[in-house]
Amino acid sequence: MAESQRLAAPAPAAVRAPARYTVLALPAGGHRRPEPGLVAGPFETGGRRTSAALLTGVPGFADGPFTVDGRTAVGEVTLHNRAELLAALSAAGRPAEPACPDGELLLRCWLALGPDGLRTADGMFTLAVLDGPDLVLLRDHVGARTAFHCRTRDGGWAVSSSLRALRERPDVDTGLDLAAVRSFLTFAYLPGTETLLRGVSELLPGRVTRLGADGSVRTEEFWEPQHRTAGAELTTGQYASELLELLEQAVARRLPAGEDVAVLLSGGVDSSLVTALAARLHDRPVHTYSISFGNELPNELGYSGLVAAHCDTRHRVLTVPGEQVAARLADTVALLDSPVGDPLTVPNLMLAEAVAGDGLSVSLNGEGGDPVFGGPKNLAMLVFELLREDPSEQARADAYLHTYRKCWEDLPVLLTGEALAALDALGPDAHPRRHVAPYLTDRRMPSLLDQLLHCNLRTKGAHHILTKVERLTSSQGVQGRSPLFDRQVVDHAFGTPPALKLRGTEEKWILKEAVRDLLPDTVTYRPKSGMRVPVQQWLRGPLSELAGDLLLGPAARARGLFRPDTVETWMRGGGLLLPRQGGKLWLLLTLELWLRAYDL
Repeated sequence: MAESQRLAAPAPAAVRAPARYTVLALPAGGHRRPEPGLVAGPFETGGRRTSAALLTGVPGFADGPFTVDGRTAVGEVTLHNRAELLAALSAAGRPAEPACPDGELLLRCWLALGPDGLRTADGMFTLAVLDGPDLVLLRDHVGARTAFHCRTRDGGWAVSSSLRALRERPDVDTGLDLAAVRSFLTFAYLPGTETLLRGVSELLPGRVTRLGADGSVRTEEFWEPQHRTAGAELTTGQYASELLELLEQAVARRLPAGEDVAVLLSGGVDSSLVTALAARLHDRPVHTYSISFGNELPNELGYSGLVAAHCDTRHRVLTVPGEQVAARLADTVALLDSPVGDPLTVPNLMLAEAVAGDGLSVSLNGEGGDPVFGGPKNLAMLVFELLREDPSEQARADAYLHTYRKCWEDLPVLLTGEALAALDALGPDAHPRRHVAPYLTDRRMPSLLDQLLHCNLRTKGAHHILTKVERLTSSQGVQGRSPLFDRQVVDHAFGTPPALKLRGTEEKWILKEAVRDLLPDTVTYRPKSGMRVPVQQWLRGPLSELAGDLLLGPAARARGLFRPDTVETWMRGGGLLLPRQGGKLWLLLTLELWLRAYDL
């Protein structure tokens, strides 16, 4: 492709660092034991003995520590618009060295430009900054990377991008958080700040979180998607053309300079449009990867093969037998900071291994189309709104919980009496609806559809989709990048009238209109089917013995969470679960494996 046809030069290739990070702040005079795996520090900051360090042996993309204006920081930072940020610093009279690390550049932007500097930054990041007596934590707009924080036994703060690192600290008291167990069984992931470790919280995206020496936690919003009311309404064609331009920019910024790039291609419109744009904009070969569970099962390989041929990519199909899932599930779950009730975790890890095995360091994906532009999850709630009789805000939130169709309705027969009583004692403030209710009543979003999209973006997007992608790909030294979660793309989506996102029964209509010239109509406008994962077959076959041993074994019984009679009934195929039975058992199995991996 001619140079003039490419939108922009790709961003510099990412520098991989085999580490995550940890930060510790202790009271003045506090004694810190030597910790294996920590390098750099300690530092004296505001009369406090502190350390900001890389945690070796835990795969990630961390760098640091580095110090700017007396503040020391470490983090996992990948920026896609360095030139724009360097120009902003120069304009503010605070120029930075062009070759400075991404983490240092982000720190300089925050110190010189404040929230505006963070809003302007386009990338994936968490950064921990020692700022006088406080620790300041920055998480990117949408939550591509994350970190966790908790109090230490002697009154300090511990922060890490690895939840396991906090679990293993001798000065941190953690145990199982029962409210988080209920949330996981409701959502199949953990939304919000909640983690399964009692007293440990996850950062929220688009926020600056300040951990005070006095134990206070203060958060400041630097970005949140907003409904935009244009002075003069754009035409449908203008909305579509603007969106296509933003998608081109988002993909171009995420392409690695001088390297081939991978794209995870399911055959749906989201991953297909990313493939088409990468093939158009990159000056190196594009490698595409798809998953098969066997020819006897319904699949989308015909569509992914069609897109690969249309875009002239180097295409591979990975077959994932149930026996490999059974053999690798425990190790895969242990890589995650929180369990994910998604049966694609092992296949996702195998895809990352294939990408790394082919010598590629950057993998693009089509994640984000549903939470940003409106996928099928919203239809049930729109119908509920038309028919509901209870006008209360709680009724809407409860209906949203039911749409997940996980274990929410089964909790009275699934959890033991002791577990139910302990949950009741926590009171209404610990109810799972607290994670979604604020979004579903947010008057800044005048339409229910945008409230639903906002909720999905801030819960499932930040705490399931992006974190799963990041943890599994980084375990293989690969950066997983998600162009459809680009901040400017998200801003445009929330400024688009709801009728253009859901047009009649056509979901993501404006997205499809924007890219209709990139792909065959048979791909763009086909009904969404999703990947059929044979969970039921796995649980009846290669996973049956493992599931029985774990869920009905002495360790699970001693923990006292689940009623063995209910688990036995589900495993025999009884109950009223119908097609959702396999998915619910999968939640229990992955939770049990995660609890064992974390010694809980």
